[in-house]
Amino acid sequence: MALWKIFIFRLLLLTGLRLAGGTVSDSFKECSQFFYMHTAPTGVRGGNLKRICQRYGDKLRYATLYDSSRRLALYSAYTFKKSDGQRRMDTPWMYEPQLVSADESGNMRELPSSGETDQLLEESQAVLADYVDAVEYERGPLNPDQHQADNQDKAATYTLTNVVPQITDLLEGPWSVYIDMVRRRLNNFCRGAAYVVTGVTVSGVTIRRGREDRIAVPKHLWSAYCCPRFDRNSPYDVRYMFPTYAAYALNDIVGHSVTEVPLKALEAFLKSQTDMDKSVSIFFKDCLTENTHAIRE
Repeated sequence: MALWKIFIFRLLLLTGLRLAGGTVSDSFKECSQFFYMHTAPTGVRGGNLKRICQRYGDKLRYATLYDSSRRLALYSAYTFKKSDGQRRMDTPWMYEPQLVSADESGNMRELPSSGETDQLLEESQAVLADYVDAVEYERGPLNPDQHQADNQDKAATYTLTNVVPQITDLLEGPWSVYIDMVRRRLNNFCRGAAYVVTGVTVSGVTIRRGREDRIAVPKHLWSAYCCPRFDRNSPYDVRYMFPTYAAYALNDIVGHSVTEVPLKALEAFLKSQTDMDKSVSIFFKDCLTENTHAIRE
């Protein structure tokens, strides 16, 4: 890259438009509202963990645990918003400048349209060029825009710190079906706030660009929701999936299926993975119901 282009790009890092913002720190204190009972999951390990409070339009939108050594989001936590499931198609991809330098303001910004990126940016996080030749993978969002209603909430999901390399057939097939099924379930039967955490386990496989290992590829995707207040008269075939339920899927070119399981079964599964501690806990006290009346059979 020419020196003058590098200078202009770094100038943009300092003076770029405040399209979105994030705070990177050692805790989620600023954005704890996106976790059930303000408590983040425990037991998720990584090499160089960064806790990002994702901000867009001067408003906090969700939280992401990011492993900068693998350039991989380990999970995103968000509150579900009732929606029609429509996707936003006109949003540019963005990046997190605070991962580039601790001196940055924290305002997440649009990636350069030229496709040329600064070396410091490429060292700190994934960029669009990493996906160009990775033909088996698509950018799979952990906080999907289909689970948001407001256009700005949807736009805030289009950051590379919220996506992971996902096998195309899984993303466009069973995982997409699952995301929509959860959307309809929470739309119809959740009567209060719904907290969702969607994350990954790590496989050891990486996406390479040139001779460099760029992004760790997830072995599994997993997701869990917590809806403490729900319709106690809902049909039995969905009632047992409240206040909490979960799912996981193998991110491989074969075996494209999503398995729905109780929360404790997901946690037991995650504890068997090499990048997870035995202390894995997704929701505080496993998501307690707030319903005050017994469920009628």
